[in-house]
Amino acid sequence: MLQKEISRRFWLKLFFAVYILFVIKVIIFKYPLEELRAIAATWQKNVILEGLGTANFMPFRTIKMYIDYAYKLNSVENLAGNLLVFVPLGFFLPMLSEELKQFSELFLNVFTFVLGIEVFQLFSAFGAFDVDDILLNCLGALIGFGCYKAAEAFYRKKKISYR
Repeated sequence: MLQKEISRRFWLKLFFAVYILFVIKVIIFKYPLEELRAIAATWQKNVILEGLGTANFMPFRTIKMYIDYAYKLNSVENLAGNLLVFVPLGFFLPMLSEELKQFSELFLNVFTFVLGIEVFQLFSAFGAFDVDDILLNCLGALIGFGCYKAAEAFYRKKKISYR
């Protein structure tokens, strides 16, 4: 039984590492390699000022725009994508750490991770800082956490009923 648990934890950690690399690729390094190189080659201190100029610090501004123009652009994909990409984070973190089974601990870790991505985008020009992305990403992770708690309760109840 111990070997089975060790194997399960190994695969869970490996899957989680691949998931994190996927998130970084999709969010930070979403542009083609040549475009990323061009951005990095032209990086100067004024990139920070440009990032501040294009950043959205007003909650719900981008979300409202996506809803208002849902029939245009790729609004639904952006809203759904910002939510769905982080659902696995909220589901798998509590499986990897006992302390992350507590809502406050999980939320603090998710918020820090998401904020780190957004701040990186602000200072690197590899994306744009948007407070709505933080809200949607954290909400996605909380949905994942809710799914984890529901699954945990289901399996606990199932295990009790078989005794």
